[in-house]
Amino acid sequence: MRHRKQNTKFGRSTSHRAALVSMLVVGLIKTKSIKTTLPKAKVARQMAEKMVTLARKNTVAARRLASARLHDEEAVKILFDDITKVVEGRPCGFTRISKLGKRQSDGSEMCVLSWVMERYGAEPAADAPKAEDASAPAEAGA
Repeated sequence: MRHRKQNTKFGRSTSHRAALVSMLVVGLIKTKSIKTTLPKAKVARQMAEKMVTLARKNTVAARRLASARLHDEEAVKILFDDITKVVEGRPCGFTRISKLGKRQSDGSEMCVLSWVMERYGAEPAADAPKAEDASAPAEAGA
C-alpha cells in the first residue's frame, strides 16, 4: 500500500532529485517565475513554501538551514530580504501554478510556477478608480 507516500522520484537518484528541486526553487527565487512540467512544479512548490516559512523566522539558524538546502547565497539573501516582505501577513499559499497545456514534443503538461505577489489584505492602489467613483454619473458642465 502507498499510504502517505508523497515522494515523486522522477527516475532520478536521491541526490539528483534533491539537486533538481533545489535548482528549481533557486530559479523561482531569482526570476520570480519558472516554466516547468506540472509534477516538478508541484514538488518545487512544496519546498518553496517551506523556505518562505523558514525565512519568516529571520534568525541566523533559519538562514543557515536555507543556505544548506538551497546551496546559493544570493538566493538566500533575496528570499530573506525581498520575498518575505512581499508575502508579509499572508498565512500560507505563497506560490501559484498556472497551467499552460501540453508540450508539443512529448505531451508533458507544462505550467508556470510563480509567487503570489499581491499583498494579503492590501488596499487597492491609489491611482485605481474606486467602485463608487465609476458608478456615479458624470456631471456635465452647465
